[in-house]
Amino acid sequence: MADLIIKREQLAEIISHSKEIYPREACGILSGKEGVVQKVYKMTNIENSSVSYVVDSKEQFAVMKEIRKDGLEMVAIYHSHPYSDAYPSPRDIKLAFYTELFYLIVSLADEEPEIKAFRINHDNVKEVEIKVILE
Repeated sequence: MADLIIKREQLAEIISHSKEIYPREACGILSGKEGVVQKVYKMTNIENSSVSYVVDSKEQFAVMKEIRKDGLEMVAIYHSHPYSDAYPSPRDIKLAFYTELFYLIVSLADEEPEIKAFRINHDNVKEVEIKVILE
């Protein structure tokens, strides 16, 4: 599972969520199988911050339950950077507990949003390709 595969409309949904929440960081969970995203879950950033996020634990528990019920798995966690690059901050790296997941970051620092995906394993940050598909 080297690449993150996502539909164009799912990516648009993530960007839209990031713009809606701006200037705060948006966050969410992507479910699917084998790196292929099937569903986007927009989550609540209970930190209400422009430089960090914390997912509401009750929401996360409910989403994890639904993902299991649907026979899927958590594929990625996404969040936005309203004012900085699409690269994990030191805090993002420190809090990346799920080494098997992709971490998708949407930067709104420039006029055109920039989206990148990473694998994070302790201090090892590796950018991975995002394959955008039509269907």
